[in-house]
Amino acid sequence: MTSPRDVVLNAWKTFSSRDAARIAALFTDDAEWIAPKGNATAVALDHTDHMVGATQIARFIAQEMHRLFSEVDIAFRGVHADGDVVIVEERMRATLPGGKPYENDYCFVFTVAGDRIREVREYMDTRKGGGWCSGRGHEPACQPCGGVG
Repeated sequence: MTSPRDVVLNAWKTFSSRDAARIAALFTDDAEWIAPKGNATAVALDHTDHMVGATQIARFIAQEMHRLFSEVDIAFRGVHADGDVVIVEERMRATLPGGKPYENDYCFVFTVAGDRIREVREYMDTRKGGGWCSGRGHEPACQPCGGVG
């Protein structure tokens, strides 16, 4: 059996393939992906912050998030495992519609069941993420969310 840490690291590699079928196979059928309520990505894409089911999660990763983010670059800052829980700290850089840059730090808490992911709890700097989409402070504005952050 593959270790939970290896399951999660393999998942990140597979996410970049943008192959929804391969991505869905990483998750249990009843998997959940829970992000902060009202986060800027969900608002910009008119998307839920709580995805349920491997198909919905895979569709978001493979297709929907790329309506907002292109040229995505993920840099891991740390991967920590304890039993069936794996925590990934990362910095995501991407390009927003109109060519503006995006950068934010994220923390993902994965719960693994066997060789598949059962739950992901996503944490991010929602104020900074919202700032990218509202034009507050020094962050550039992005058009899709109409200034909602």
